[in-house]
Amino acid sequence: MLEGSPLVLRDLPSSCEQESKWIYNTFCVIELSTSKRRMEHEEGMMARKVLKPLEGDENKEQKEDTSLAQIDQSNNHLQDGDHSESSLLINQLGRDISINCLLRCSRSDYGAIASVNKGFRSVIRSGELYRLRREMGIVEHWVYFSCNLLEWDAFDPFCRRWMHLPRMTSNECFMCSDKESLAVGTELLVFGKEITSHVIYRYSILTNSWSSGMKMNSPRCLFGSASLGEIAILAGGCDPRGNILSSAELYNSESGKWVTIPSMNKARKMCSGVFMDGKFYVIGGIGVGNSKTLTCGEVYDLKMKTWQEIPNMFPARNGGAGATEAPPAAEAPPLVAVVNNELYAADYAQKEVRKYDKKKNLWVTIGRLPERAVSMNGWGLAFRACGNQLIVIGGPRALGEGMIELNSWVPNEGPPQWNLLARKPSGSFVYNCAVMGC
Repeated sequence: MLEGSPLVLRDLPSSCEQESKWIYNTFCVIELSTSKRRMEHEEGMMARKVLKPLEGDENKEQKEDTSLAQIDQSNNHLQDGDHSESSLLINQLGRDISINCLLRCSRSDYGAIASVNKGFRSVIRSGELYRLRREMGIVEHWVYFSCNLLEWDAFDPFCRRWMHLPRMTSNECFMCSDKESLAVGTELLVFGKEITSHVIYRYSILTNSWSSGMKMNSPRCLFGSASLGEIAILAGGCDPRGNILSSAELYNSESGKWVTIPSMNKARKMCSGVFMDGKFYVIGGIGVGNSKTLTCGEVYDLKMKTWQEIPNMFPARNGGAGATEAPPAAEAPPLVAVVNNELYAADYAQKEVRKYDKKKNLWVTIGRLPERAVSMNGWGLAFRACGNQLIVIGGPRALGEGMIELNSWVPNEGPPQWNLLARKPSGSFVYNCAVMGC
C-alpha cells in the first residue's frame, strides 16, 4: 500500500535503477485506480446502509466480469468529471511517463484505471496504448469463445480470469446462421448472415460494445482467415449465391478499410488460414466440383503480393487409414494453429496432435489431445495458438448440463503435456473461438 494519502506519489531515491522506477510508477497507477474503486465502494456501501438498512447482499456471487463492466461504469462516472489540467493523467509524473506506466500494466487493469479520471479514460479508449504496446512488443493474449448463441466469454490465461461480453443484439436469422469469427487488433469480428445479406458484428475492447454495418468488398462465408497484429486476411469461402471463391481481402483494423488482394490459384471453401514466418497460408477446404477435401495449400507473400501452391500440404484425413470418413461438407475445416512459427494440427478422430515439417512437407504425430475434449467431426472443438502455447477448448457431452475446459501446452521437444487452465459449467460445444493479442 502507498503510505499517507493514496493519491500522493512518493519520489524515488536517485540511486534507483530506471526499471525500478517503471515498476514503482506502474504500481502507483494501479494503486490509484484501486483506491478510487475502494472509496467509491465504501461510499456506496454507506449510502445503501442509510437508504436500505434491511437489504441483503443479493449480488455476492457476481464477482467476475468486473474489468469489462468498469469501462462502461467509467463512462457514467466521468461524464461530469472535472475538466482541470490535473485530470489529464498524473502531474507528478507527466504525460509521457504516465503513458509508459500504463503500457506496463495488464490489460485486465485498464477497465479500473479508466475510472480514475477523464485523462486515463480518454487514453485507454483511444487505442493509443495498444498501438504503442504493439510497437514495443508488449502483447497479452486473451481467448474469446462462444458456447451459447449470441453470447461470448473471454478468458485471460495469465490472470486466469473469466469475463462475460455484452450480449450481441441481432435477429434470429443471424443467430441461427453459420458464423465465422476473427480477432484482429483490438476488435473481435463475427461474420454471419441475416435475412438477405451477409453481416459483420464488431466487438471493441476499447468501448466494451458491439456494432454492425461494416462490409467487405466481396461478402462471403465459410472462408479461411488469420490475423497478424492490426491486419487480417480472409480468403476463399462462398458468396451470397453459394459460388465458391478464390478471391481474398486484407482488413486493417486501425484504418477500418478492406483491400482486395490477388486471388488464390484455386477456389475453396471451408478452409483454414494461419500466419507463419510472416506469410499467410490457406490449408484444406473443398474446391469447385470436387467431392473430396483439397490436399493442397497455398501461401501468400505480403511483400511480393503473390500466391504459391503447395501440393500435398494437408493430405491426411482425420482418422487415418481404414477409418470411416465423413463427407467433406460434414467435416470441420482443418484444426490448425501456429506457435513460434511452427504449424500444428489436431486430428479429432484419433485425438492426436501433429506437427508440420516445413522442409519435408509432411506431418509427424507428436502426441495426444486432452482426453475430455470431444467433437462432432471436428465441430465444437477449438484448437488455437495463444502466445507461446497451444490451447484446446472443449468438454465432455452430458444431457442437461455441460462443462467447458481450457487446456494448454507450451510446445517443446517432448510429447504434449496438457495443463488444465480453467473449467466452468457451460455449453460444451464451442461455436466460435478467436484469440486476441494486444
